Amino acid sequence: MPTYLTIDGPYFKDEHNRLVTLRGINVAGDTKMPTRPNQLSHIPDDFYDGDNVSFVGRPFPLAEADIHFQRLRNYGYNTIRYLFTWEAIEAKGPGRYDEDWVESTIQILRKAKEYDFMVFMDPHQDVWSRFSGGSGAPMWTLYAMGLNPQAFDATEAALVHNTYPEPAEFPKMIWSTNYQRMANQVAWTLFFAGRDFAPKAIINGKNIQDYLQDHFIGACTHLAQRIHEAGDLEDCPIIGWESINEPNRGLVGYQALDKIPVEQKLQKGTSPTAWQAILTGSGRACEIDTWDFGGTGPFKTGKALVDPKGIKAWLPAEYDDSRYGWKRDPGWKLGECIWAQHGVWDPETDTLLKTDYFSKTADGRDLDAVAFTNTFFMDYYRTYAKALRSIHKNAILFCQPPVLEIPPVIKGTEDIHDRFVYAPHYYDGITLMTKKWNRLWNIDVLGVLRGRYLTPAFAIRIGETAIRNCLRDQLKAIIQEGQDNIGNTPCVFTEIGIPYDMDGRAAYKTGDFISQIRALDANHYALEGARAGYTLWVYTANNNHQWGDNWNGEDLSIFSLDDRDPHSQAEDHSSKTDEVDQDNLKRAMTKNTMSTDRSTLQDDVQATRAAEAFVRPSPVYTNGTIIESGFDLDKVTFTLKLAADKATDEDWPTEMFMPPFHFPKEETEVVVTGGKWEYDAERSVLRWWHMEGEQEIKVKGVGRRKIWGGEEEGYYEMFARNYGTIGQCSVM
Repeated sequence: MPTYLTIDGPYFKDEHNRLVTLRGINVAGDTKMPTRPNQLSHIPDDFYDGDNVSFVGRPFPLAEADIHFQRLRNYGYNTIRYLFTWEAIEAKGPGRYDEDWVESTIQILRKAKEYDFMVFMDPHQDVWSRFSGGSGAPMWTLYAMGLNPQAFDATEAALVHNTYPEPAEFPKMIWSTNYQRMANQVAWTLFFAGRDFAPKAIINGKNIQDYLQDHFIGACTHLAQRIHEAGDLEDCPIIGWESINEPNRGLVGYQALDKIPVEQKLQKGTSPTAWQAILTGSGRACEIDTWDFGGTGPFKTGKALVDPKGIKAWLPAEYDDSRYGWKRDPGWKLGECIWAQHGVWDPETDTLLKTDYFSKTADGRDLDAVAFTNTFFMDYYRTYAKALRSIHKNAILFCQPPVLEIPPVIKGTEDIHDRFVYAPHYYDGITLMTKKWNRLWNIDVLGVLRGRYLTPAFAIRIGETAIRNCLRDQLKAIIQEGQDNIGNTPCVFTEIGIPYDMDGRAAYKTGDFISQIRALDANHYALEGARAGYTLWVYTANNNHQWGDNWNGEDLSIFSLDDRDPHSQAEDHSSKTDEVDQDNLKRAMTKNTMSTDRSTLQDDVQATRAAEAFVRPSPVYTNGTIIESGFDLDKVTFTLKLAADKATDEDWPTEMFMPPFHFPKEETEVVVTGGKWEYDAERSVLRWWHMEGEQEIKVKGVGRRKIWGGEEEGYYEMFARNYGTIGQCSVM
């Protein structure tokens, strides 16, 4: 790990002026949920007791940290996007911080430092809060907004896994539609634009926008201050902070509340207009269109009656605000829709009065999604950035605008500095929503969103090669948008990944992860082709076949307790005990990689979960500029082309992660244009001393199986052939 990471244009560099490639992982998926009680998203018990929870033990217990960090190091990752939630810090009420959680987080971060990870902190949220179907904000924030989370299910103000009648039948990826349901539309509108659109919403003398933002930023800065006081974590390993995960504009910029916005491309289950969501949230019955998501996108399936039978998603008028000690302004009436109080509609006649209420700012400026990003989001970002950098002076700021939206136009402004990173997200939406890898066709989703086609039919790509190139070109286009609007700064895709429960979870029965391998390799091909840094979504220590990542039915973790190589000599004790001693730790840990100061340990990569695709070679430190770099999984060949302005220093060569998983030392071929090289298989690193000018290295390894063409051998068959005893296989 560099002792100090610098930024030079679009590149990260270490103290020896070598390019540093950020190749990382999100840690961890189960960080979204408390440990006490163990409130996984399918567990309804005590769900609404949101004030009395603890997140100590997330992302995993300190006693097990060595196992997890060693495993991730062995996979070749050098960067961690470290998830934490606002709820973890401030669940008990406004200003009441959980110091036990803060201290446990500091201890885990110190462990990450021992394993030479670069870490950036991610204040994570999904659809605002666990209580509105996702993760992030404490329960009290919804009460502060005048909302009643216990009525969200009846009104469909949010679809919440914990309160779903049959948790195992929770529709796949339905949680993401909560962004277009009432609770989230209210929450994000108030958080970003309450002063403009809800001026009556005054609490403790502040508009709700300022009240919420002050507390959120206050919680993040409290954590930053405690990390600063720890004295041994800033800059190394913690290189910076992300702005907020996947912010949303709520209703800001809606041109007509009684129509689905043309830019809304996700529809699944009931798909209300904002006006219908307002009505059902106020207890009215509405007949709402229903949709599903297929191989080419959403399609209408019919209609459904949503009848709350008079139940409102708003707190009753008699609600006692003394519970959290705040004082609500008398002009803000509980028991009534906040938008009715601002004249948007008349609850006496159920008449929509101002369908374009959210289409202009309070001073009359036109609004749309682009304008939201450039105004309300950037106003928030500037406040957050100033607060964080007042504590962590050298923090790299990972700016994440709304997902797949055009980035803010801030090129050449004071917002851009030498510690700024553009941090978009990208998922192959067809694969994510359908949970299938369709090798026949896919869609240029970004091109559709940007209006590059007369009809979406022209955006279809036929064949796997075209699909892979399409994914790569979409990432390139996102990077170019950042260059055009933000400037010559690095771009790191802080989320990208694939679902593992594809094809009706067939791989969990057969052990054959070919679909996952193809999909994940296509994503990595795209990243390598775009020359982008990334943190893959996700590592979840307690993933299992039944509940996946234990959150909303998602199953994107590269690791699962139910998928471990039967031939591995390492026994993973993390799933069996909270106590780890030196003996079982040595058995459980795998070989140390890309490190110069820690002893190596025995055994191979533990993963039957498409390991071929994600345990892949990569440049780590590069002398010069990378012209091309990538791994051809089919040919098991890694290529790196670079242009160096001088010969390599003897002490600081170009270094590449070279996993013995693909490149066993005695069966690996290396060809270079010049210079010398050495392959340290014990540390999974290939070092290359080269001359100035354009240079190239090719490394050919040994294939684990046939990925493209011919008969494809599954893991089950491979284990039978190589290891004989199939009965050990945990996926059976």
